[in-house]
Amino acid sequence: MAAKIDLNSDLGESFGAWRSGDDAAMFGIVSSANVACGFHAGDPLTMRDSVALAVRHGVALGAHPGYRDLAGFGRRALDIAHDELAAELVVQLGGLDGAARVAGTRVRYVKAHGALYHRLATDPEAAAAFADAVAAYDPGLWLLGGADSAIAEAAAMAGLRFAREGFADRGVGPDGRLIPRGRPGAVLTEPAAVAARAVELARQGDVDSICLHGDTPGAARLARDIRAALESAGFQISPFTGA
Repeated sequence: MAAKIDLNSDLGESFGAWRSGDDAAMFGIVSSANVACGFHAGDPLTMRDSVALAVRHGVALGAHPGYRDLAGFGRRALDIAHDELAAELVVQLGGLDGAARVAGTRVRYVKAHGALYHRLATDPEAAAAFADAVAAYDPGLWLLGGADSAIAEAAAMAGLRFAREGFADRGVGPDGRLIPRGRPGAVLTEPAAVAARAVELARQGDVDSICLHGDTPGAARLARDIRAALESAGFQISPFTGA
């Protein structure tokens, strides 16, 4: 039996007249979709359309909440208090889950976006507030994040299932952390290198899901190359949530 690996992408990040990525193509390639919930990107119509694409392609639907920061695309570090962070998470999660219910499906997991993702990796108190809020909304949801992170520990304490994530299109520094965006080597776009990194991550067995950002230049082509490389290496592309 082939080993399974999930391929996820941050999608639904258009906003009004501003378009981001090729969602129509990406939803047909990935197995899980992290859909923006309107705070860092996304809007009600984009969320509705993203849910429809997830249903059409049998893709597991994940909520992708971020800081309330449309101008900075959620990639600016904000000093949000823990109670406000938890409240904003619930509003974002509930909005996408409402759109999903109307379409006959549900949100299956939650993955934080951008600066919030990085904060939850190293801030135990913020991670606990985040995980507790998810568990209060629906204890059956998964959390997706980095292995050996504060959010992984918080998920365990909250009784949530946790999936470990690796990045095919992001460079990693000597400390094992992602190279900050804007620095040389932070974003990988060469197709062969990105596909090879995805296969390496899968073979190491340290991750349950491999991410390719939907706004990475040429994301649709990269996603096809990654999927083809993983399948050629003997992996079955399947949602980590099992549905």
